[in-house]
Amino acid sequence: MITVPVSLGDRSYDVLVGAGARHRLLEVLPHGVQRAAVVTQENVGVPVDPGVEHRTFLMDEGEDAKCMETVEELCRGFARWGLTRADVVVAVGGGVVTDTAGFAAAVYHRGVPVVHVSTTLLGQVDAAIGGKTGVNLPEGKNLVGAYWQPAAVLCDTEVLATLPPREYASGCGEMAKYHFLGGDGLEDLPIDERVARCVEIKAEVVASDEREGGRRAILNYGHTLAHALETAGRYDLRHGEAVAVGLVFAARLARRLGRIGDDEVERHYRVVRGYGLPDRLPAEAAPGALLELMARDKKALRGLTFALDGNEGVTVVHGIDAGDVMAVLKEMQSE
Repeated sequence: MITVPVSLGDRSYDVLVGAGARHRLLEVLPHGVQRAAVVTQENVGVPVDPGVEHRTFLMDEGEDAKCMETVEELCRGFARWGLTRADVVVAVGGGVVTDTAGFAAAVYHRGVPVVHVSTTLLGQVDAAIGGKTGVNLPEGKNLVGAYWQPAAVLCDTEVLATLPPREYASGCGEMAKYHFLGGDGLEDLPIDERVARCVEIKAEVVASDEREGGRRAILNYGHTLAHALETAGRYDLRHGEAVAVGLVFAARLARRLGRIGDDEVERHYRVVRGYGLPDRLPAEAAPGALLELMARDKKALRGLTFALDGNEGVTVVHGIDAGDVMAVLKEMQSE
């Protein structure tokens, strides 16, 4: 078992990575907890035993369940059961579950502890780590949420073998991002070490900028276009697949702006293709609509904003000209 600390002062916690990590749940519950509200989805199919009195609360399936209505349903269920601040929420599932249950835990009684048992590759390398919780609105992804650090995260690599191939590939899209954030050589590591290395990179960034005042936004590398593709709702792309397209787009935009050269763009293609992920826009993509959605991104405080590669690695760049963005979108669409 690999233990990765997330160092945040009195909000610090450990991420346990390895086969069978879910069986360590009782060990990581906050001291003195009497009851656990286990939030999951029926199709997750990963039973856990908190070792204390518990009740299971089921969410609906799919990304559509990541919404305010689900948060209300969960909180009302907690209230009917009598959950208190002395108890704990245990989120068992992928990013939809940990994001939604984490937000419910953050707002119920103005905050109850939460432990994440992450069951997908995407969740283990990203969604379950770092304390970002939230739900979607029709106008965009993750527009309502809170920073609420978990008490612990369990990344059980044993359950990854049960994932449908496309769900696993989606996690690879998020993993591909870390190749450009200090994860050189990731492809040579066994899965436990690969997940742990991604967690280490994210933990270091989060510890330096917990509430995304600056540097943490680099963790959104490839995500600005990805979120626009997802919000558009008309393309058959999982989150990690959209991120893969977004990584290639970000590299090409960085080249157009003179930040990187052809070799670095080719490296992005090589990494994305190495995971068997898409590297081009859907043929039916509408560049104008995607540009409008990207302008709504939470990071766009000073004009169009992207995390882009450059001489100093990936950094956040504000005020990018819309013409440059459109040009790259049209180039990718025409290929």
